[in-house]
Amino acid sequence: MSQGNTYVIGDIQGCYDGLRRALDKVKFDEENDKLLAVGDLVARGEDSLSTLRFLKSLGGQFSSVLGNHDLHLLAVVNGIRKAKKSDKLEPLLNASDLTELIDWLRQFPLAMKLDEQSVMVHAGLYPKWSIDECVSLSDEVSNILKSDNYAAFLSEMYSNKPNNWSDKLKGDERLRFIVNACTRMRFVHTDGTLDFDNKSHPSAVSHSTSSTLKPWFEVENKKLGDDQRVVFGHWAALSGQTNSHQFIGLDTGYVWGQSMTLLDLNSASLVSVSA
Repeated sequence: MSQGNTYVIGDIQGCYDGLRRALDKVKFDEENDKLLAVGDLVARGEDSLSTLRFLKSLGGQFSSVLGNHDLHLLAVVNGIRKAKKSDKLEPLLNASDLTELIDWLRQFPLAMKLDEQSVMVHAGLYPKWSIDECVSLSDEVSNILKSDNYAAFLSEMYSNKPNNWSDKLKGDERLRFIVNACTRMRFVHTDGTLDFDNKSHPSAVSHSTSSTLKPWFEVENKKLGDDQRVVFGHWAALSGQTNSHQFIGLDTGYVWGQSMTLLDLNSASLVSVSA
């Protein structure tokens, strides 16, 4: 068997047509190639059900990290939150194989190493963590999500507090911060405090009253080496632009009428399809 290519795809968000067109563009070989996803596999797009069924059908050739929309789906299925009409989840929620798809989805972590020097995480790498710490903290959440009583944590997941990291955090507060940093983070104050009020392009907040507020990838991380990189999604307003080879943003806003982007890990090149 020939050694295939490995691709990382940006936020799919239930856009099944865009997913298939992106894979067609790189002539994706389901037998030999591998597909990785930065999370937010579902919601807002036209067909979350076909998206999950197809990705699951790839078996070991597919893996993903979880995004905020994926975790929200788990909460909806467990009756903890109501589905938003705009998320177009009804066909998925009524599917005969829903339980099977949910049990498959919750096996994925919040962060995963792509190689020794690279990590993939939906929102990004919190500036007080090393890559290894991020993956280890992701494991703490994964162990809960994979367990039979995972719904108990999901009911405690929704809050913006605590908004700064301490190794001393315990229980639901600790898990909640890890989830928020890995799946919801965009802007961070230079002291490490997460900000959830701003979702726009960094240029829109640069002249705001707070001079300490920066995109997470512009806050100094003393634990991240110059040769290490972070592959992430989540922030459609960025259109993938971080002005750094170290931080690779793959959410290019397909669901908002922009494009869906794949990173070819073998050649480090980007391939996009327009919505």
